Amino acid sequence: MTERRTLRDEVWLVFGLSLGASAVRALVSFIGSVTSGRSLTSQVALLNGTRAPGRPWLDLALQLVVLALGVVPVFLVAHFLNRSGERLATIGVDPSEPRRDGLRGTALAAVVGGAGLGLYLIVHASGANLTVVPENLPAVWWRIPVLLLSALQNATLEEVIVAGYLLHRLKQFGWSDGRALGLSALIRGSYHLYQGVGGFAGNAIMGLIFGRLYQRWGRVMPLLIAHTLMDSVAFVGYAELAGHVGWLPTPK
Repeated sequence: MTERRTLRDEVWLVFGLSLGASAVRALVSFIGSVTSGRSLTSQVALLNGTRAPGRPWLDLALQLVVLALGVVPVFLVAHFLNRSGERLATIGVDPSEPRRDGLRGTALAAVVGGAGLGLYLIVHASGANLTVVPENLPAVWWRIPVLLLSALQNATLEEVIVAGYLLHRLKQFGWSDGRALGLSALIRGSYHLYQGVGGFAGNAIMGLIFGRLYQRWGRVMPLLIAHTLMDSVAFVGYAELAGHVGWLPTPK
């Protein structure tokens, strides 16, 4: 009983310091958006913004600090796993299957990423989502590298914690796969709620897919690769295409 309570408290601590806290902020932000008196599509959800306008070197330093701090919860997970006699490799965060992980991740990114873009365009057109702006960084040499690092940081944080770690711990608690999958998907959707209904629904569906694949494969790496590829395409693609194509929503 003591060990179970310790693991339960550990899970609460990890999420309270990371994605759980993000979910609370996202909910408050969404309430603010829907009560603002403005249409959701006229409002912006900015993902990667400048942190020191007009001061590119300070901006770069702040970007790197925020990205580094963003993966601290992953090290906390690694610590907790080690303390319980496990490792990150226990949830499939290791380079032991590079070819299989790479193929699975690339295929998953193509399917889920394409479907996710389509869903976003449909929901945005319906007026139920904010206009998502993946980046507004200054046009300097570090713009693309920072966007790629941001994609990697997002993927590492989310897939290690909300897919691998959470589902691993819930299985140890005796939860059924379906119940654990539902909670994992709900949490994934909830911390994207600041984007609107589409952000919540699309990421919850992604959570169901990614979570089920983790339960089947027992490996986070394919999910991490897929997520990194999807975010990289979204961030860099927006940087290159915004204002040049008519189908991509931009702030008005």
